[in-house]
Amino acid sequence: MNNVFIGIDIAKDSLDIHVAPTGDSWTSKHHAKAIQDITDRLIAYEPASIVLEATGGLEILLAASLASAGLPVAIVNPRQVRDFARAMGVLAKTDSIDAEVLALFAEKVQPECRPLPSDEDRALKELVSRRQQLVNMRTMETNRQHTIQSRQVAASIQVVIDTFNQQLDDIEREIQHRIKASPVWRAKEKLLKSVPGVGDGTATMLIAMLPELGTLNRRQIAALVGLAPMNRDSGKFRGKRMIVGGRAAVRAYLYMPMLTAIRLNPVIKQLFDRLTAAGKEFKVAITACMRKLLTILNAIMRDLRPWQPITP
Repeated sequence: MNNVFIGIDIAKDSLDIHVAPTGDSWTSKHHAKAIQDITDRLIAYEPASIVLEATGGLEILLAASLASAGLPVAIVNPRQVRDFARAMGVLAKTDSIDAEVLALFAEKVQPECRPLPSDEDRALKELVSRRQQLVNMRTMETNRQHTIQSRQVAASIQVVIDTFNQQLDDIEREIQHRIKASPVWRAKEKLLKSVPGVGDGTATMLIAMLPELGTLNRRQIAALVGLAPMNRDSGKFRGKRMIVGGRAAVRAYLYMPMLTAIRLNPVIKQLFDRLTAAGKEFKVAITACMRKLLTILNAIMRDLRPWQPITP
């Protein structure tokens, strides 16, 4: 492999490419034909890494084309790249500058190039995300309904809520159909649901949104989800430990199952009772319990062994 690193900045209609250390750079249209031309052109560089930012789905077609050609692709968090740019003294922001920063990030940081999700993985993730979006919108409409006096407005809100309910039923059926059609997903779901407090919704969320479960150690999985407490110390100052970054959607989804696990899961209940008895704030105790539950789930997926009830 050559010591060549490539950054590609992705916009809706254009792609900016920068190659380090050669300094080659160009702008291309963002459509299927142009992506194939870019892929063919980049193969000749034999790059050590190509870095793209996660852009809410705009990167998928390009990443898939590059990966299918055998090129090493890393999709990274935009905030991480922006912090890197500031640290390097790059404060200006244009598409071409961003592409150059991404190439420099690829060279200096060398992020891990992980396998891209399959079409089936992406479809399941989109369905699970859509389910949560519908739940959030239904909750907002339900909250509005409680404050409305007008019968006409209340009726309008009810129609919307009924629509959300129908959409949720349809999406849930599709999710379960896809899970049942895959022996791998079906086995994962069974393992995850063996843990008290983990139901259908949580299991499918973890399968779709946290495919790394079982492949990382407990510290890595906690950091990935954003449940690893970070130190805030300087000199004699000792700040509160805080959770930062990570997959906020996974973290938010784990909250309600955690409330169930506190009642039904003896390990989680014991930890919660011990922390609250020691005077820990509710939020601190809940976060610690979420981290513990995640660790348990990670171990179960790693060992492929279901939950074992604690015997007296």
